[in-house]
Amino acid sequence: MPNPQALTRQHAIGGAIGVLLLVFALVYRFFPEALKVEPALLRPRPAATSSAPLEGAHAPRHLTSAESELQAGPPISLAPAAVLSERARQVSFAGHGGKGKVAALLGQAGAAARSGNLTGPGKDSALALVLEAAQVAPGDKRVRSALSRLRSRLLAEAQQALATNDADGARADLAALKQLPGSQNNLAALAVRINAAAQVQPLLEQAATLLQQGKSEGPGDDTALAVYRKVLGLDPENVVARQGLLRVQRAALDRALTAAAQNDDAKADAALADAASILPSSGALADARARVAAMRSGRADNLMIQAGSAFDAGNLGLAQKLAEQAGSLGGSNAAFLAKLQNAREYANFHPGQVFTDHFLDIVGSAPSMVVIPHGSFEMGSASRARVQTGAGQPQHMVTIAKGFALARSEVTVAEFRAFVQASGYVADADRLGGASVYDESNGRMQTRASVDWRDDYAGKRARARDPVVNVAWNDAHAYVEWLSKRTGQHYRLPTEAEYEYAERAGSTTLYWWGNGTPKAVVENLTGSGDRSPAHRSWANAFKNYSDGYWGPAPVMSFKPNPFGLYDMSGNVSEWVADCWHDNYNRAPADGTAWVNPGCRERVVRGGSWGSAPDQDRSAFRQGASADTRSGRVGFRVARDL
Repeated sequence: MPNPQALTRQHAIGGAIGVLLLVFALVYRFFPEALKVEPALLRPRPAATSSAPLEGAHAPRHLTSAESELQAGPPISLAPAAVLSERARQVSFAGHGGKGKVAALLGQAGAAARSGNLTGPGKDSALALVLEAAQVAPGDKRVRSALSRLRSRLLAEAQQALATNDADGARADLAALKQLPGSQNNLAALAVRINAAAQVQPLLEQAATLLQQGKSEGPGDDTALAVYRKVLGLDPENVVARQGLLRVQRAALDRALTAAAQNDDAKADAALADAASILPSSGALADARARVAAMRSGRADNLMIQAGSAFDAGNLGLAQKLAEQAGSLGGSNAAFLAKLQNAREYANFHPGQVFTDHFLDIVGSAPSMVVIPHGSFEMGSASRARVQTGAGQPQHMVTIAKGFALARSEVTVAEFRAFVQASGYVADADRLGGASVYDESNGRMQTRASVDWRDDYAGKRARARDPVVNVAWNDAHAYVEWLSKRTGQHYRLPTEAEYEYAERAGSTTLYWWGNGTPKAVVENLTGSGDRSPAHRSWANAFKNYSDGYWGPAPVMSFKPNPFGLYDMSGNVSEWVADCWHDNYNRAPADGTAWVNPGCRERVVRGGSWGSAPDQDRSAFRQGASADTRSGRVGFRVARDL
């Protein structure tokens, strides 16, 4: 911490500095010449008094460049006379210092100007003295500066005279300007304005009357807007007319803001268009547009909040309508509309998503599902197909407009057991007696009365992850109804079209992996390298292919197809919802199930562990009695989204 002596010393130094600054400020304010500082000269406003706009003939122009200048306040030519007089008294033509006749003449000119004698008669006016100095030393730098300052002063006074309807004063200033060397070529526009002054003033008075009568704008010539434009055609630099345009535009902008506040967008846009036609680049127009946009943005935000509430309540139609209204107001609704579309097509899931529904009232869950994208495909066999041509024809286009979910694998023994234990359901194999299973002794499928869903393809006890077989269509249908009750979702068997669409997974080849023997192990198929426990081999199989299984493999033992589905073309064939029809004549084109009430035959899709290669084709289909139980047939479930 500093000691007291140091603090005292610091305070003394600070006080001395403050006194010096105060003295400097006072000298600068009252005695600027002591510091060689020249008082500021009155300079004309660039848009109204500079010499640049006055060169050559001045054609009428549209007002698109100087409106921002008008927003800053009245121009210097409309300053009070007392202000102009005070600035005139500050004019100096001589500068500071210098000797000789030129300096004396310029000094006298400055004094004359400060006394108000700028262009008076006689030799003692500022004009006469500056001209005399120009004759004495035309090339003198001080003389050129004095001429420039005098020219600016005269131009400013001429502008002021025109603004106050003093045409005679403006003519006097013009006559004085013509005497200044180098000014003759810059005065054409000023002369035009002076000559037009007699026509302009009555028009300005007419425009003012029209404004008071509320006739600011509209069609025809009997409006203030039309009259102000006529004035500007005669006098493009007329400040009163230009400021009149601002007043007219303000009326249009007020209409726009009122309409926007009343949510009348059409009227607001029309009023903004009217305002833009008056002064396209005015600051007031930009401000009004921003305010209208802000009001619309607020409405759009509110509409999007309402749309979100409608969406959450499940009213997708209302949510769509509100979101579109928000978009028409410039609101950002693209993400919400995409969400709506996804909700309609996939119930807020997305293609390829894997999910599992848990039971609502007991412990457990439904099979793992994958979301299948909507789309179109050619269903059935081409006319060149050699096998089962009639059943798979005519080939036809099917469009599945809404996504759905399909189980990733066939229903397993463990999943079906949970259903039976929880529901007490008696399967057809138990009720009707037995199923058809593989007999190793002769290599054929034979019926055994003691076999049911608990057993595998050969009649032995199945493993938990084996696909359930020896189940009838009725058993599969009972299972999906039970799932629907347990989960609160709509589970069902897939339709025949959905199965083929999902099995193809976007392919157009015979199989989802191509047109022949797979190059890698992709499914549980009949391969020439497969052997039964008794070393039997397949008579009709994929050449040089072996997957290591004779009979079904545990689900998901191989690769999924491009839709993320396992065992669609092999392992076990699967029940679907449709009734059997011999061909596709009059088949639905929207992917729905083709069902006839009371039909006894149902469709089986997909190949199995014992199917010939032709039966593994994506288009292959076969019919079977709804009570069929086989060691080669199981099922998988579908779910609406």
